[in-house]
Amino acid sequence: METFTRKKPTDEMFAGEMSLKHLMEESLPDAVTEIMDVNLLREQNGFVDKVNCMLSIMDLALHCCMELPEQRINMKDALAKFKNIKLQFLKDVRAPNQF
Repeated sequence: METFTRKKPTDEMFAGEMSLKHLMEESLPDAVTEIMDVNLLREQNGFVDKVNCMLSIMDLALHCCMELPEQRINMKDALAKFKNIKLQFLKDVRAPNQF
């Protein structure tokens, strides 16, 4: 989450009940573009595909950091999901624009 938001859990904005995880939970799916690192989304080419990819990655990240260990996704499944996200993104950006 730190990589894609360019925020650290120790940032000043995370005081009291607010945390990076809580920010992600509140922002998905409608406000993902507001919390993502602007450098990742600045190019207009494939913007929608990038946003969809980021949504999938952030959703997976949240499943990896559930409060209780038994609620967390195991790493084998997380890796498989991450690979599927990558494949879907590559497929989407290579597909011709359909208007």
